[in-house]
Amino acid sequence: MLVLVGCEFSGTVRNAFRAKGHEAWSCDLLPDENNDIHHYQCDLFEAVIDKKWDLAIFHPPCTYLCSSGLHWNKRRPGRAEETEKALEFVASILALDIPRVALENPIGCISSRIRKPDQIVQPYWFGEDASKQTCLWLKGLPLLTPTNMIKKPKGERYANQTPSGQNKLGPSETRWMERSRTYKGLADAMAEQWGGQ
Repeated sequence: MLVLVGCEFSGTVRNAFRAKGHEAWSCDLLPDENNDIHHYQCDLFEAVIDKKWDLAIFHPPCTYLCSSGLHWNKRRPGRAEETEKALEFVASILALDIPRVALENPIGCISSRIRKPDQIVQPYWFGEDASKQTCLWLKGLPLLTPTNMIKKPKGERYANQTPSGQNKLGPSETRWMERSRTYKGLADAMAEQWGGQ
C-alpha cells in the first residue's frame, strides 16, 4: 500500500509500515530526525495532493488540543484562537479523500468539539512499559487489538510515570518532541493490523 504518516518527524510509524513492505512516507514541517529520504518536509496538504494514498495516519500537534493544556486558554491571550485553528486543521484532515484514515491524539477537545474517538489505546497493550492514553479516530480501519499486554500490579507504576501517575519528563525545550513520539509497539501493531487492509 501507499501509506502517508502525517505530522511525524521521528519516522517510527513510517518505518513500521516500510518493514512490512509498504511504500510509506512521513511528512512534517520539521526535517526527519534521521535524515531518511522517505520524508516530505512540507505542509501536510502539499503531500496529500502529491499521490493517491491508500492509507494515512495523522498525528496533529496536540499543544492546543489536549486536556492538559486547555486550562491555559483562559489564562493566556491568543491560546483559545490557536485551539480553534488546531480544530480546523483536524477537521480538514478527517475530511480528506483517503479511503483509510487514522488520526491519533491524546484525550482533549477533539472528542467534544468534533466527535468522540473510535478507540482509546495504551502503549502497554503493545508491549511497552508505559501509560499514555491515546485516542484514535478511524475511517475504513478496524479497532486495534492488543498484542502484548503488560499489566502492572495495583499500585505499581509504568516506567514513564511518577509515583503520582504523571509523566516523568520535566519541563524542557524538547519535552513536546519526546512526548509526541509514537511508541514502537503501537506503530508495529498499526502496520501489522492495518497494513493488510
